[in-house]
Amino acid sequence: MKSKDFLTDYSIYILFKTLGPLIRLLPFGVSFFIGRALGDLAYLVDLKHRAVAYANIKTALGSQLSPAQIRGLVRKFYRAFGQNIIEIFYIPSFNKKYLKNYVSIEGYDHVLEAFRKGKGVIFVAVHAGGWELANVICANLGFAFSMFVREQNFPHVDNILNLYRSSKGCRFIQRENELRELIGVLKANESVAMTIDQGGKNGTTVKFFNKYASMASGAIRLALKLDCSLVPVFPVRIQGPKIKFWVEPAFKLQKTGNPEEDVRNNLQEMVKIFEKYIAKYPQEYLWTYKSWKYSSEKNILIISDGKTGHLRSSQALAKIVSGYLKAKGITGHLNTVEVKFKSFASRIALTLANCFSGKYICQGCMLCLRALLDKESYFQLIKEKPDVIISCGSSLVPVNYQLSKENQAKSLVIMRPSIFSVRRFDLVVMPSHDKPALRKNVAIIDGALNLIDDDYLRTQVRELSRDSGITIAQNTLSIGLLLGGDTKDFKLEADTVKEVLAGLKEVCSRSKAVILATTSRRTPAAVEAVVKSELSGCECVKLSIIANEKNYSSAVGGILGLSRIVVVSSESISMISEAVSSLKPVVVFKSKGLSGRHNMFLNNFSDKGYIRLVDARDVGSTVERLLSDPSGIKPLKDNEIVRESLRRIL
Repeated sequence: MKSKDFLTDYSIYILFKTLGPLIRLLPFGVSFFIGRALGDLAYLVDLKHRAVAYANIKTALGSQLSPAQIRGLVRKFYRAFGQNIIEIFYIPSFNKKYLKNYVSIEGYDHVLEAFRKGKGVIFVAVHAGGWELANVICANLGFAFSMFVREQNFPHVDNILNLYRSSKGCRFIQRENELRELIGVLKANESVAMTIDQGGKNGTTVKFFNKYASMASGAIRLALKLDCSLVPVFPVRIQGPKIKFWVEPAFKLQKTGNPEEDVRNNLQEMVKIFEKYIAKYPQEYLWTYKSWKYSSEKNILIISDGKTGHLRSSQALAKIVSGYLKAKGITGHLNTVEVKFKSFASRIALTLANCFSGKYICQGCMLCLRALLDKESYFQLIKEKPDVIISCGSSLVPVNYQLSKENQAKSLVIMRPSIFSVRRFDLVVMPSHDKPALRKNVAIIDGALNLIDDDYLRTQVRELSRDSGITIAQNTLSIGLLLGGDTKDFKLEADTVKEVLAGLKEVCSRSKAVILATTSRRTPAAVEAVVKSELSGCECVKLSIIANEKNYSSAVGGILGLSRIVVVSSESISMISEAVSSLKPVVVFKSKGLSGRHNMFLNNFSDKGYIRLVDARDVGSTVERLLSDPSGIKPLKDNEIVRESLRRIL
């Protein structure tokens, strides 16, 4: 045992030995008041477990509750937990009188009926209510009862608890002989208590409040094998020491002949019984356990700022996450919510407010989001119960941070997270030209994440062919041309584009290639005019799309899928990254006025062989060489880099 654990163990042991006799001298009203006060204190200081409890209650019951109501339930849970601890001190003074005065059982006839079957009784429970007192009560109801005793981290505490239990008639089943003793107890028509929640890594996954969770199936398996009775029991604290036990009729097992299917189906029905009680008495359930940690499904939430490029990067990351989860047998459910601020000032205010937020302080508050976001956006977001949150763009960074803390979700951010430290997030995906810090939670990529793969390109080709009516023979030499446009600090010059088009037309006339071209919504009118005048009526032009006049959502993906070679303007990192990801030779023509950061990106791509970075006048000759020898294509490895980073957080 570690020295820290030894000190904790021995301290709690001394506390039990010292405080036990003193607490038993106090009136019940006083001692249980102390228990509630201890719960309030734990609520204030036990930040880690409080956060887990809040997120769990939201997952289970959050559809009907506001953040303030969930926070109130967490506090009630801690108060109930504090009273459960106080109750343990009373075990040595437990007697028939205590049972008569403070314990009521609703459905005791179901217990007697279960024993009449003569094949043993398993009291099925979940981790709820006064668990220690429940064991002692069962041992004093006039029938043989055994309980599990498993070695814990604190042996001194275990010893005093076992002393308390045994003094009141509890018999123990030790872990090393667990199965043999269990079978013996049940065949002797005796009883034992077993829980079905907290299945851990090796549990059986069933729906728990509409989300798959790992549950313990031992009780169900024994009952299917030995035909013993399963009696569901749920304890509820009425007030102070007064407890009521709800006892359900013996559970009717369904048998189909398929052992594993029978286990899963019966376990699912048993869980539904306890969901009813937990929903009615949520303060009684032990919410501090990560019930859905080993779930076979995860909810992935993309929060979008409405910018197409940012959304595509987020979708690409979500696709990588879903693929990673799928390889581990986990289904990813994706949802997207567009975030709208009330004003630009609101966006700035939220960023500044988050400078003062902490790991736990914002959970259950959400005041900033409610005050600064559009009403519809806010209510959409608080209804979500994500396990993973993905965002791209600086305006969404504080939203991602607050939501991840609210839901105890993994936070994944694309691009530099504004003014915030990367330490705040579980994973930050940043391009190398942003000069990111070398940290375990930072995935450094070369380009921009995108959706491009073989399946995506095939789908886009079909959609573009359907929408535009074009058909391209498989052996056609097709040159794709993707033209962007103006940005905040850059203007695409018409003369530059005219020079590129002239070179491509010359190549086509000599090689019988065709051009598939599209502009973007950012393309200035002067460049659109050049495209129209240079390409209209030209025999080598198979497709020419002016996005501001008639746009196809499949234009870029369809052209990438149909082209042998792709020519791209230099201002769009995402468009260049998409072109490179298509595994086609990519030619990027230089333009004046790009930032130093952007030129760093272009030079990096050129140095690593992802693109051919050339002057506009050299585009034609470069394309012609690539048509005769397209070898030397280097694929981006960004997806693999991100996927490897996910191993550390998922």
